[in-house]
Amino acid sequence: MNQAGLPQAIAASARLVDATLDAVLPPPAGRQARVQEAMRYAIQAGGKRLRPFLVLHSARLFGVDDSRSLRVGAAIEAMHTYSLVHDDLPCMDDDDLRRGRPTTHIAFDEMTAVLAGDALLTISFEILADARTHPSAEVRCALIARLAEAGGHSGMIGGQIIDMLADASFGVEDVIELQRKKTGQLFEFSCEAGPILGQASAEDRARLKAYAEEMGVVFQITDDLLDVTSTAEKTGKAVGKDADMGKQTLVTLLGVAGARAEAEKRARAAVAALGPYAAKAPELSALPFFLLDRDA
Repeated sequence: MNQAGLPQAIAASARLVDATLDAVLPPPAGRQARVQEAMRYAIQAGGKRLRPFLVLHSARLFGVDDSRSLRVGAAIEAMHTYSLVHDDLPCMDDDDLRRGRPTTHIAFDEMTAVLAGDALLTISFEILADARTHPSAEVRCALIARLAEAGGHSGMIGGQIIDMLADASFGVEDVIELQRKKTGQLFEFSCEAGPILGQASAEDRARLKAYAEEMGVVFQITDDLLDVTSTAEKTGKAVGKDADMGKQTLVTLLGVAGARAEAEKRARAAVAALGPYAAKAPELSALPFFLLDRDA
C-alpha cells in the first residue's frame, strides 16, 4: 500500500472502531446520565483513531479476528480520550478547543469533565477484562497489565508530569524521553496488542514495539510542526501554544528543517524495525511516511 491509499484504510478502521465504541459505551440513563453523556461527547469528537488502527493491523499479522482487536482498539481509544479530556483542563493546558469543537469542560463543566475522564479510563480496563475481548484469561490479563503500564506513572502520566514541570533547560534527549512516555507508550501498547492477542512470540512483540517507538517520535514531531506551521481551522485545536508556554520541543531545539529531517530518519527506522512484517502489513509500513505529510 502506498500513502495515497492510507487515508481510506484509516477511515475504514475508524468507522469500525466507532461502531464498537458505540456498543461498549453506556447509553445515558438514570441519575448518572450527565457523566455518560460527557463520555460520549468526548469520545465521539472524531479523530483519525490511529491507535485502534495500529491494534487492528498489528493483530491481523497474527490471524486475530477483527472483533477482538476492535474491542482492544476501543479500550485504547477510551484511555487516549480520557487523557485528552484531562489534558485540556484549566489546571493542565487550559484548552477551549479539541477536534474542532469545545473541549469537554467547556461543553459541560470542570467537575463533569474530570469524572468523564475518570470513567473513560476505568471503562478501558472493563473492556479488556471482558471474555469477548479474548477467551483466554491469561491474554486478557497481559493486555490489562500492559495498558496499565503504558498509561501509568512510568508511562503516559509520567510523561505528563515531566511535561508540566519542564523548563527551558530541556535538551533533545529530555524531550524525546517525555514524548516517548506521554505519547509513545500508548502507541507501543497499540502495536504490542496484536502479538499479545495472537499469542505470538516475544520476538514478534519486540519487533512491533521497536516499530512503535520510532513511529511515536514521528507522530510527535509532526504534531509539534503543526503547532508551528498550521492553523486552528486545520488542526481543530489551538496552535502556537508551545511557544506561548515556553515549551521545548524538537522543533524549537532543531528548527523546522532539522525536526523534519529527524522525523524522516525515524520513519525509515520504524519501517526497518518491522523486518519481515513490512511487506505483510503495508498499512504499517506506509503510516510513518503518511504522518510526515499530514496537515491536521
